[in-house]
Parts: sequence; C-alpha cells; structure tokens
Amino acid sequence: MRRFLLLATAAAVTLSATPLAAQSVDRTQTARIIDEGTTHSEVMLTAQHLADTIGPRMTNSPAMRLAEAWTQTKFAEWGLKNIHKDAFDFGRGWSIVSSSVRMVSPRPVQLTAIPIAWTPGTNGTISAPVIIAPITRERDFDKWRGKLSGKIVLVTLPDSGSEPAEPAFKRYTGEELAKLDQYQQPTYDPEAADRRMKRLDFAKKLDAFLKVEGAVAMATMAYRDGKLVSGEGYTFGVGDTPALPGVQIAAEDYRRLARLAKIGPAPTVEINSDVRFDDSDRNAYNIIAEVPGTDPKAGYVMAGAHLDSWVAGDGAADNGAGSAMVMEAARIIAKTGIRPKRTIRFALWAGEEQGLLGSLAYVESHLATRGSPSDPKLSGLALYQGWSNRWPITPKPGWGDLAAYFNLDNGAGKVRGIYVENNPAVVPIFREWLSPFAPMGAKDVVIRKTGGTDHVFMQAVGVPGFQFIQDPLDYDSRVHHSGIDTFDHLRGNDMRQASIILASFLVNAANADKALPRPPLPTKPVTTDPFAYSDEEE
Repeated sequence: MRRFLLLATAAAVTLSATPLAAQSVDRTQTARIIDEGTTHSEVMLTAQHLADTIGPRMTNSPAMRLAEAWTQTKFAEWGLKNIHKDAFDFGRGWSIVSSSVRMVSPRPVQLTAIPIAWTPGTNGTISAPVIIAPITRERDFDKWRGKLSGKIVLVTLPDSGSEPAEPAFKRYTGEELAKLDQYQQPTYDPEAADRRMKRLDFAKKLDAFLKVEGAVAMATMAYRDGKLVSGEGYTFGVGDTPALPGVQIAAEDYRRLARLAKIGPAPTVEINSDVRFDDSDRNAYNIIAEVPGTDPKAGYVMAGAHLDSWVAGDGAADNGAGSAMVMEAARIIAKTGIRPKRTIRFALWAGEEQGLLGSLAYVESHLATRGSPSDPKLSGLALYQGWSNRWPITPKPGWGDLAAYFNLDNGAGKVRGIYVENNPAVVPIFREWLSPFAPMGAKDVVIRKTGGTDHVFMQAVGVPGFQFIQDPLDYDSRVHHSGIDTFDHLRGNDMRQASIILASFLVNAANADKALPRPPLPTKPVTTDPFAYSDEEE
C-alpha cells in the first residue's frame, strides 16, 4: 500500500547502543545464511514466476487462487511444515479479460485506460459524449442533476500536469536516512476519524447517483503523469459492487478530453470493458508455512508480505518482490538446516491492497480483538479505518506467543535499516543484529513509525511488529500500483541482500534468550488537541 512518510517535527530522542542490552549474533549461522542466500539464491526465479507466469493477483481472482496453490507447493518443496491456508471473509473475485477505451471524435485516439476494480463490464461497446463533472462531495450532486443522462461522466477535476522535482530512480543518502531517526509523538483526533468514516460510503453514493441520472459510464483521472494507470477500486463486498461501468484514464489523455470538452463540442468516447466476477468462494486466504522450533513452549517469530496486488501491471514490486523475499528467507533457513528454538512462521497475506485485511484477520483470530461485542460490525475500508479506534484491546491466549513480526512491502530495493516503531528498547538489539550487514549497506535503526502495510495492526495491539527500510528505487515515483509494475523494475542484488537480512533477523529473534521487548499494550488515549475546531473539508 501507499506509504505517506512525513518527517516529524518533534525533537530527536538520543538512544544509547549499550552492548549489555544487545542480544548477541551467532556469526557462524550468519555466514551460512549469507552463503545460501548468495550462491544458491532462488529469489529472482520466485519473483519472475509470480510476475510473469501468474501475473497480477487481485484478492479472490483466478490468478490469486493460482498463486495461493503455487506458493504452498514451493514451501513444501523446500521442506517447510504446517503449510496451510488461513481463511477470512472478503467478498467478490474480479478480473479483467480485455478492455479498450478510444476517443472516436473529433479524431480517433486509443486512450490509455483501465477498468476500475470491481466495476461491471460494458456488455459490448458503449459510445457516448463525455461531460466533465467534478464530483467530490454529496453536495456536488445538486449541481449536476438532469445533466448527465447518456453521458460518460468524467468526475475528476482536471489539473495542469506535474513537473517532478526529483529523479524517478533514487537510493537513500546517509542524510535522508538520518532524518528518519526522529521521534514522532502519537496523535489522537477522534473527530477527524469520525469524519473519515462518514466519507467511506461516498463511492457507493456516487455510483447510485450517476445510475439514477442516466449516465452510461464513469471515468476518473489517473493520479500520476507518464501514462501511468492503476485502476484501484474498493467496493468489493457482496452486494456492494458498483452498478455503473468505470474506467481510470491516463492523466494526459484525460486532460485532452477535458480541453476538447471545454471548447466544445464534447468528444465522443467508446468503452469496451470485459470483466468477470467470481462468487464461487467469498473467502480470501492467507498462506502460512513454518520452520518448527525445538522448544514448543517458546512461542514463535514471524515474517510476512502481501501476496495480492492490483491489476494494471504484474504486481512485481508491489508486492511480488516482498513475497519472493519472504519465501526466499524461508528457503534459506530450511536449506541451511538451522534449528531455531522458537518456531519461525511465514505468512503471505491477502487483501492488503483493500485495507490490510488479511493481516488484520490474523490479528483478530490469533492475537487480540478491539472494541466491545456490541460494536457494529465493520468490513472493507471501514474496518481498516475504524478498527484502531476501538477500545478496549482484549488479548487472546496466543497474544504472548508471537515474539516478533517482520514485514517487507517497500518494493525491490535493498534493506538499509529498520523502523523500530517508537520502541527504544529494541534499538541496541537491532543495531547488533544489523552489524554484520553494514558492508552490504544496511545499518540504520530509526526510532520513527511507518505505516500502510501489514505490521500496522500487530503494533496496534502491542505486538513487536517491524517494517524494514528499503531503497526507494522507482517504487513510489512510477511503479507503485501502476501498469509498469513489472519484473524489469526488480533488482537481483538488492533482493538477495534483503532476503539474507530477513532470514538473519528471523533466526536471531527465534534463538534469542529473551523475546524482544514488547511495547506497552495500548490503552485509549486522550485527545491530542482538545481545543482544535473541526475542519469539515478534511
């Protein structure tokens, strides 16, 4: 998922790397891990199969079902144990068979566009004039009543384009990494959270409004230039999917349509969207596999990455890369014959792109619940937005068994360090664990939190969950969720390095004399700024 990493303004916290607080590294095991992860690596073969052979893996789509089966086969081939699918309720499967969007007047132009996820097909080709009708709030409906019948409605306000200030491809500098090591005070604004929850059903209300008004299709503008499209959509629940076909059009093509419509006459566009819904099984499945520990009472450590993706590209960097690196760490540990004290569990999550739903389902099933039994049931994005604001947290019997969770979901860049999620007690430990990898470019342990991926809900219930810092490469600038998320943007040396470091961290955590220090179990906070007035436009 998209991560919005805002630099903190709070003062930095000075943390001492006291050797006595560290947990020592077995460097003989580290050497074995490095050897297996370099001279016998399979990480790029795994990534290539996920990206090229299986392709994009929308949760509950036919391709995702293939990925679920194939990854289990690979885990078994490498000798892992207790391999199984962990089900949770999700919704409808959806996939694209073919699509075409063309401007036919005032001249023919093939447009770069993609069906919006979980919108219905067009049942053949539809042809209609476009109308630019920016609609972002319910109050906008009145302005457009009676004007949309028979039209393809372009609902995004067109802008004038972008001028990127930085190169598309980059690696972190030492200065940039140092800026990440700043403590961020947590904030709690329940009124803002309530406003976000109230806006979550806007997509359904917009779809219903357009349908009643007689629109034939809806179109949005892609949020990046460069003919990059993504096609994200979030109304996937049974009974919630849209009634109107929808497409996302590349920003440059969208602006051309808007300019032509401004000076008139409005251009005519043809859409042919052939998509398939699959309602054979509304459950989604996390894939679980283990390297068993020698002490059944010692609990377990865990690594995870989301296996699902969007469908504009091949789901290579997001997150075939992370999945391949988690699988490679499993293979490395199994092939070296290392016998950990704690079980090492591996998870390939589903439903991450729709709100971290697979990892959240795991938390609720195995670790803790939030809120009271009388709270209304949430699903989809409402579950993602609302779950962390429910109180109290009630740990389950297995809460204390999970000693640490490590996540990979920042593309294919090499590991440069790790976020410790405002947990200063683990800083000296992780510095020691990273020390063998400083010559590989990984040495930074930063205090700050990061979000938007599958460790979030672990942290939200007081479990030590962590995300690695990775070089950005061209992940956020152009690859993330886009049509060019293909194998070409992966870097083998980077992914081998990251797989090795993940395997080493897992072995260190599994064999440590003491489990990693846990953060305090969260309790309901007070409002950060009790004097603030609500901004209804937020």
